[in-house]
Amino acid sequence: MRAVVQRVSRASVTVEGEITGQIEQGFLVLLGVGQDDTQDDVIYLAQKTVGLRVFEDADGKMNLALADVKGKMLVVSQFTLLGDCRKGRRPSFVNAARPEQADVLYQSFVAEVKGHGIEVATGRFQQHMDVELVNDGPITLLLDSKKEF
Repeated sequence: MRAVVQRVSRASVTVEGEITGQIEQGFLVLLGVGQDDTQDDVIYLAQKTVGLRVFEDADGKMNLALADVKGKMLVVSQFTLLGDCRKGRRPSFVNAARPEQADVLYQSFVAEVKGHGIEVATGRFQQHMDVELVNDGPITLLLDSKKEF
């Protein structure tokens, strides 16, 4: 399971002209599910994301986590994070989970984050989405439950 985590001052996702998810301060998480991912990957990645200390404390140091600043999370499914671009110019998505499996683990990730007391907004699984954000910092982190990077 892979995630692109961006610290944002605001973010939203729109499907067919309708805003389906919107947050102020917090994280925009683009989430990709791999075919070998399990509930263990969900738990690891949710804990890691929620626990990231990238918000500034009173001394201006990145020392606070999402809950410390009452931040929210916008989670958007993005299978292209599993794209393999090493050969040729067309990405291969053979490592991405099938939609049925991916949706279950995506929903599980959202539930796991909510279980940590974080308010979560979402896009719509397997839909074309327009994502808007203001990256605060900019701070962007890449996470992988298999620790491939």
